[in-house]
Amino acid sequence: MIEEAEKVSLQKKGEHDEFEALAKEARLQLKRMVEALLFASAEPLSVVDIASRLPDRVDVPAILAQLKKDYEPRGVNLIVVNDKWLFRTAKDLSFMMQAEAVEPRKLSRAALETLAIIAYHQPVTRADIEQIRGVSVARGTLDVLLQTEWVRVRGRRRVPGRPVTYGTSEKFLIHFDLSSIQDLPGLEELKGTGMLDSALPPAFSMPSPDDNEDLAEDEEPLEENYELELVALEEDGDDLDDDEGAAQP
Repeated sequence: MIEEAEKVSLQKKGEHDEFEALAKEARLQLKRMVEALLFASAEPLSVVDIASRLPDRVDVPAILAQLKKDYEPRGVNLIVVNDKWLFRTAKDLSFMMQAEAVEPRKLSRAALETLAIIAYHQPVTRADIEQIRGVSVARGTLDVLLQTEWVRVRGRRRVPGRPVTYGTSEKFLIHFDLSSIQDLPGLEELKGTGMLDSALPPAFSMPSPDDNEDLAEDEEPLEENYELELVALEEDGDDLDDDEGAAQP
């Protein structure tokens, strides 16, 4: 009887080991599939995007978490930006890419101030930006920011004249290495870096940035032909203001 029991126990153990081997192989295959999707994609992918290409009931977040851990010591890392996943060169190796990069021209102060206002106050119109800055905004300033693709046209404000509204894009988050727009520095952080006067008025406050793609209650969608009009404006070199020049990101 003891020998029979031992045989049954060994048989069950063998079956368990075989199942574990198959399960491990299946998990490895799923990881390879997710890895291939991320490498092949030109744009960051969300969990939903990835899950749509995999078998049903696959735990995509768990696979992504494991891949992220696997790639932490490597030359490329798996990161998440705005709830979307992508591979990116490890930060400590970015210097190796500089020799092949074209030296960019810096954005003007006006463009940087406008970009900051859009990031923190979006959705904003041109009039909103001018009110916050206290000076008029040249069309060239917004043209340059649109050309960088860090800023996007969201819709139109439901007010007389129906001015367009602006917000930041996913490429803005990727360029500035932000997982979400909420990672922008807050009031105390900006004071600590010296970018804001420490002796601000007691009532001074900063908005909580929100880049939700859904239109706000006071916004309405753009017309279908607006994108074509925007491309035509960007191709017109005379639209750039002398103060901005032809600055690139």
